[in-house]
Amino acid sequence: MSIKGQRVGFLGAGNMGEALIKGVLAANLVPADAVHITDVRLDRLRELDRQYGVQIAADNKALVQAVDIVVLAVKPQIMSTVLKEIAPVVTRRKLLISIAAGVATATIRAALGKDARLIRVMPNTPALVLEGVTAIAKADGLEPGDLDTAGELFSAVGRVVTLGEDAMDAVTGLSGSGPAYVAVVVESLADGGVKMGLDRITAMTLATQTVLGAARLLLETGMHPGALKDMVSSPGGTSITGIAALEEGGIRTTFIQAVERATLRSRELGRGPS
Repeated sequence: MSIKGQRVGFLGAGNMGEALIKGVLAANLVPADAVHITDVRLDRLRELDRQYGVQIAADNKALVQAVDIVVLAVKPQIMSTVLKEIAPVVTRRKLLISIAAGVATATIRAALGKDARLIRVMPNTPALVLEGVTAIAKADGLEPGDLDTAGELFSAVGRVVTLGEDAMDAVTGLSGSGPAYVAVVVESLADGGVKMGLDRITAMTLATQTVLGAARLLLETGMHPGALKDMVSSPGGTSITGIAALEEGGIRTTFIQAVERATLRSRELGRGPS
């Protein structure tokens, strides 16, 4: 089943909601008048209406009633409250897609108090520039084509992978939180450049393009990261000297621990307040 010809609602219009709106409109998947939004911030709704020409729903229940696909784009901490609000108007005719980190489909169904066509996904913020990656969790109780519909929606803002739901917390720890880790890397590289005499603007340009270019090289060639490292590192040269400094600082262990701790935090969020 294609998303084309269907009405899509975004329950929550933050950065990720806007990224998806921008993506589906740019890809001509749906027209602006088929996109409905709600948010607690009226100024935010007016801003998105002015920029994209989308429809502002009166409230969350009205949005669910008006659309075929509901993207649950609210924070995990308020998901339960929102689900209880919309539960009376959720039916099997609606496809629900949740992007809330750590909130399992079982938790959502329990809060709704009914069966629902429900897919859990984990996108990341590079979707804002249509370079995101989204993990879609396989689920029971779906109609034929529902996973394809979700894939089509999120392919508008980047790449898509399909996994079991038991892998979603690890996805959150890696790609969901990963842009923050990369931002720290870019900032640190630029700081190093400034320390060694470069001006800040030049250092940032060099750092960001270096990270972007290295990532694209790995992605498009399928090259192993170790092979790229070896390609750049000549015997006794500058790169291997810099790598030695990174290893002295425990960079590999630190990144592994970052993903691990973010994964565990995702699980904690999914369990809700203790």
